[in-house]
Amino acid sequence: MFDDLSGRLNAVIRSVSGQSRIRDVNIADTVREIRRALLDADVNLDVAKEFTRRVKEQAEGADVLSAVSPGQMFTKILYDELVRALGSTKEDIRLANVPPTVILIAGLQGSGKTTFAGKLAKYFKDKKQTPMLAAADVYRPAAVDQLKTLAASIQVPVYSIPEKDAVRVAKEAYDAARKAACSVLIVDTAGRLHVDDDMMAEVARIKEVLKPNEILFVVDSMTGQDAVNTAKAFNERIDFDGVVLTKLDGDTRGGAALSIRHVVEKPIKFVSTGEKLDALSEFHPDRMAQRILGMGDVVSLVEKAQSQFDEKQAQQLRKKLSTNAFTLDDFYAQMQQIKKMGSMKDLVGMIPGMSAATKNLEMDDNMLKPIEAIIQSMTPLEREKPEMLNASRRRRIADGSGTSVREVNELLKNFDNMKKMMRSLSGSGGMGRAMQMMRQNPGLRRR
Repeated sequence: MFDDLSGRLNAVIRSVSGQSRIRDVNIADTVREIRRALLDADVNLDVAKEFTRRVKEQAEGADVLSAVSPGQMFTKILYDELVRALGSTKEDIRLANVPPTVILIAGLQGSGKTTFAGKLAKYFKDKKQTPMLAAADVYRPAAVDQLKTLAASIQVPVYSIPEKDAVRVAKEAYDAARKAACSVLIVDTAGRLHVDDDMMAEVARIKEVLKPNEILFVVDSMTGQDAVNTAKAFNERIDFDGVVLTKLDGDTRGGAALSIRHVVEKPIKFVSTGEKLDALSEFHPDRMAQRILGMGDVVSLVEKAQSQFDEKQAQQLRKKLSTNAFTLDDFYAQMQQIKKMGSMKDLVGMIPGMSAATKNLEMDDNMLKPIEAIIQSMTPLEREKPEMLNASRRRRIADGSGTSVREVNELLKNFDNMKKMMRSLSGSGGMGRAMQMMRQNPGLRRR
């Protein structure tokens, strides 16, 4: 995400990094390039003007100029301003004092509302809540079926009725949620292809009836300034509480994310970066600013890892590494855990410095399939003792997995190198110390 903007802003930083000091004329040139980068990223004009005005104002501060190098100075200033533009602090969903917490979801058709409803239900279920979904999108063909399919995959109940009466669905769903002792009710509403008076009126009636604890506006970030304009229109009518940016993995510009907070004065609460139900993240302005500047997001990466690996698994893994008992079966199991953490491109983007390095690489969730096929084509004994794989066995495995002998050889070589490296880290306690340091220093990032 934000590849184009990241590249442009980092080019600005590089252009001043080699200078011994910053003069007024250099500040003006640098600020001009920053404004161009923001506008090319489809950032709202007023937001771009305010952003660069503040950058210029801070860059002209004598104390800042004398304390750090030009590159460090602009990195710090850009980081601070990006955090401010994105909302400064993370804002959580407001939970009801008496369950259920009612969350109303609104937005245009095609913005990803229904998919987000399913993702939000999984998000709450993972937090040991008991969510229920209400199918109040009664007009779009197959909307109810889509919601039921998503809900079935995570074993969450859905309330729906045959009639096309969204207000009735909402009212009855609330009663059903209370009777079932559900702690969260998520109401999926209808959208249109454009801002529509009837749609607005219906969402307003549902809001009046349910008095939701939270109204979330879902917007397709790939629509750029149109997303901001739509958010403004919705906010004027229903006064929502927070924004959800979907399809952020497909938006290399980032204009909507940087503009929407300023225009509607409402926080971004979630971002969605894929179709899978676990491809949903809470929005942290500081972490997003780090990613835009190529610093990665180590904290989120560690949190994702912690959500998939428990302490018992980690102890078993360390024991196997220390005794050289780590097998290809273990490696295969770890790959399956990694896949649950999210898309490969999103995970790589969280590693400091890797976003720019992999910008032009094709990276999707299918990249692990050849490795999986190779391992699955081995016998249990071969997976346990890969050193027994002679030339004829490697040819058989290549034929069975639809790959080449070269790919089989590369996997075995990489696996052996990885075992040596991980054993070294495990034996010295380096891996544990690294994880502990990440937990204790949430602001850790590349310098």
